[in-house]
This record gives sequence, C-alpha cells and structure tokens, in this order.
Amino acid sequence: MTDKQQLLTKYLPNDAVPIISRWISDTGCVFKISRSRRSKFGDYRAPYQGATHRITINQDLNKYAFLITTVHEFAHLKTWKEFKGRVKPHGIEWKTNFQLLMEPFFKLDVFPEDIAIALLRYMKKPAASSCTDINLYRTLSQHNTFSPTLDTIDMLPDNSYFQISNGRTFQKLEKLRKRFKCREIPSGKLYLFSPIAEVIPLGDSEQTPTTQHILIK
Repeated sequence: MTDKQQLLTKYLPNDAVPIISRWISDTGCVFKISRSRRSKFGDYRAPYQGATHRITINQDLNKYAFLITTVHEFAHLKTWKEFKGRVKPHGIEWKTNFQLLMEPFFKLDVFPEDIAIALLRYMKKPAASSCTDINLYRTLSQHNTFSPTLDTIDMLPDNSYFQISNGRTFQKLEKLRKRFKCREIPSGKLYLFSPIAEVIPLGDSEQTPTTQHILIK
C-alpha cells in the first residue's frame, strides 16, 4: 500500500481507497483534506490560470459521507474535462458523470444497506449537494462515530427556540419553499435556515440549553 493509500484509509472505506487513489493520480489533481466548513462538505476548482484541478473534502465527515462527497467532486472534474465551462455545474452532464463514477462502489458493496438504499434514491435525481437530501443526510448521520447527532431544524416544532454553534438564539417560524424562516433573539432579524441545519433545541422558551445537549465543534 502506498503512502497516499495509507492516508486515505483514515477517511474512506477500505475497498474505495484504491479507486480514489487512482483517480487522484490519473487526473493529477490536488486533493486536499480540509477543516470543517459548515457551508459545504467539499468543493472543486477548475484548472484556470495554469493551476491544476483542485478538490477539497471536509475532514470531519464519516467515511461514507467522505466517499460520496469525493465522487461528487470528481464528477465535476470529469464534466469540466469533457465540456469545460459550457454546461451548468449540476446539469445533466454532471448528473450522468456522478452516476457513472458511483457504479464501482455499488459493485463492491462499499455502502451499508441503509446508505445504499438512500443513495440509490438520491441518485435518481442528484442535487447540488448530498446534504440537501434530508433522507440521505440523516442516514449518513447515523454512521457518525465522532460526535452525537444533533437535532435539525425541520425536527423542531414551529415557534420553538434553538441555539446554533456560536450561541446565537433563534425562534423557528414558517417554512418558505425549501428553507425555514427564523427570528434571531433578541435582535428580531429574520434569517433563512436549511431544514437540516444542526441546532440545540431550547423548547418553547429562550432558556439556556441543559447539559444533556453537547455541541462539539
């Protein structure tokens, strides 16, 4: 096993390591394991101005979420090589490549049954990010080993209160299309939250969270 493969075993299911290692070598991309970013799990940057392809994946994902995100970003790389910037980032070309690149991992039975079922459902119409599919996101979260699963906003009753990681308090209001409108306490400012944003529930009052809710950053 090469040094690169040895490093990847920390983040990927074992059977996936040789494939991802080969993709990195064959494409010559810079593959970076990044600190956690709340706004995204990973990203891809095209080789503009003499730079090479660049992929970054969050280090705090469990191995299955890490793999799905990695395939997502390599699908961007493959689509760029085929079409450059002439197609939409998550158009039919990207969706086709994502489905194609995912095939070997299903053949190897890399995913547990619950993730495989949720992923197959998601792949029928893959979105800009796997974290936007509530069913897949929750299924993946059940396999986290590094921290407890927090409540998500869509699980909270309407008009209840919650805190986010920086201690700011909000009240959940109505849903607007795909996001929930929430009022910050005490400023009264309104914000839109993804339904799967992880939060600390406070119930029906602006109380301090009890010790049973532990937030690990």
